[in-house]
Amino acid sequence: MDAQTRIRDRDATRQVFITQSRRILRLLLEAGVGLLPTESKAVITPAGHVFEGQTLTERVCAVSVVRAGESFEHELWSIAPEMRLGKILIQRDKTTKEPQLFYSHLPLEVGDQHVLLLEPMLATGGSLMTALAVLESVGVSSPRVIVLNLLSSPQGLERVLSAHPEIDIVTASVESRLDANAFMVPGIGDFGDRFFGTDGPRP
Repeated sequence: MDAQTRIRDRDATRQVFITQSRRILRLLLEAGVGLLPTESKAVITPAGHVFEGQTLTERVCAVSVVRAGESFEHELWSIAPEMRLGKILIQRDKTTKEPQLFYSHLPLEVGDQHVLLLEPMLATGGSLMTALAVLESVGVSSPRVIVLNLLSSPQGLERVLSAHPEIDIVTASVESRLDANAFMVPGIGDFGDRFFGTDGPRP
């Protein structure tokens, strides 16, 4: 895919990286919404004819894993401006590589809703497992979670799906492996740094 090639290029400008990333993120969101439960609904078109379509049957909210997950938010609200959005802050310890939960703030009655969980990078699976534990603690079961993800490692997918076999994960790419530093190969570098411009003075 053209956009995948552009965002993986280490010489890509930040403008190119953001624009092409958003192309992929929007496709992931559309695919995720397409997995939500629907029922038949007929509407009358402006031409006065009946259209037999579909409508969502249950409430939905989104939860982004800060910071990289926030990259989805612009596209999310362009599709569903009424969508309520929660946040979970998880950071990986640079020495142990283990995730640490620092903060969560979720929509009211999240336990009764489907959740679009926004987590672009699935490397070891530790951060995603922590986020799922937070959701589970407030009553969100795995079958009601749809994870939207830009890149996944085989190891991370296996870890998460072994623990949560009923979860849906929509990803744009499954990478080859993890390297010794738990980075995906071929990977994309630090997605959050590149998207938000904290990786240096690149224009």
